[in-house]
Amino acid sequence: MTAPAPTEPRPWRERVPAVLVLEDGRTFRGQAYGAVGETFGEAVFNTGMSGYQETLTDPSYHRQVVVMTAPQIGNTGWNDEDDESQQIWVSGYVVRDPARIPSNWRSNRSLDAELAAQGVVGISGVDTRALTRHLRERGAMRVGIFSGAAVAEPAELLQRVLRAPEMKGADLCAEVATNEPYVVPAVGEKKFTVAAVDLGIKAMTPQRMAERGIEVHVLPANSTAEDIYAVDPDGVFFSNGPGDPATADHQVAVLREVLARKTPFFGICFGNQILGRALGFGTYKLKYGHRGINQPVQDRGTGKVEVTAHNHGFAVEAPLDKVSDTPFGRAEVSHVCLNDDVVEGLQCLDTPAFSVQYHPEAAAGPHDAAYLFDRFVELMRGDNKHSAELMEGQRA
Repeated sequence: MTAPAPTEPRPWRERVPAVLVLEDGRTFRGQAYGAVGETFGEAVFNTGMSGYQETLTDPSYHRQVVVMTAPQIGNTGWNDEDDESQQIWVSGYVVRDPARIPSNWRSNRSLDAELAAQGVVGISGVDTRALTRHLRERGAMRVGIFSGAAVAEPAELLQRVLRAPEMKGADLCAEVATNEPYVVPAVGEKKFTVAAVDLGIKAMTPQRMAERGIEVHVLPANSTAEDIYAVDPDGVFFSNGPGDPATADHQVAVLREVLARKTPFFGICFGNQILGRALGFGTYKLKYGHRGINQPVQDRGTGKVEVTAHNHGFAVEAPLDKVSDTPFGRAEVSHVCLNDDVVEGLQCLDTPAFSVQYHPEAAAGPHDAAYLFDRFVELMRGDNKHSAELMEGQRA
């Protein structure tokens, strides 16, 4: 990404023309939003009507250009409390009708100003409904946003887009993870210690565990099993993160050691895909992925339907209609997306491990899935209500 970064948004009447070019040649024109320059990434759409600050600072969006389907974005501005990481991670941002003046008592500055300050190239005035329908029909694809001196002839811009790397095969989690371990202390009495492998972790995730009396040791993405067990954990957690799970061979090998020791394990998003691979399942790239805070998922163990927050372009390929035999005992699909039957969770029946594909920390998003952190606590206590015996009884 290359862009000069003014600290204040440009006056609206002086907006700089901008153009968005998809890898199949489809072009959309608008005005620069945020920084002026050029940027490349994978074009994806997010269906959330709120929570844009958490979305922009979610490391899972690394190297993605996010199209917001909600027509107006930026109404509440930008504050200094809701970031999920130390920076904006999206490669680019696409909105239809940006708010001219933010209005919220917590706002410190406009969204436009924050994008510009962090050098994030965006575009506004785009028909995001047409762009979203195009991505639904054709699938997520490479894209470039160009403004100012970066604008050139359409054929030249398309060639720049086609030279950008694809998301499939991208190994990105180490690029967004912490370089040094750090500790998030338990709130109140410490009850458990968890080793959390950071693959692109959001700040609210260890906070949700800390609220349950868990001291969370956040470790770099390339941590070994020895690093994990050096903190003497009661449980192990693998976070969300960007990139293709097919590249995560190191993390898969580490998790297999954790499963072999029967240490309680909980995984979210990328962590779910790594558990799937560790159990012997494959992964694949979705046509356009799930991104938003309104995705319906069913917990197949309880029958409960949850409205959940998602951000994933890859999924686990596991059978929905049977219990599978794996190197670590039996496992089954525990959660499924009601829109398209995509696997949204895995449950091991003979090993204390489970995972979900979505984001139960609710940042941003609904709180329907908060019980999953309680389930992790139950697993570490050894009195998990969703143990193999109970699951057998539900199927009987």
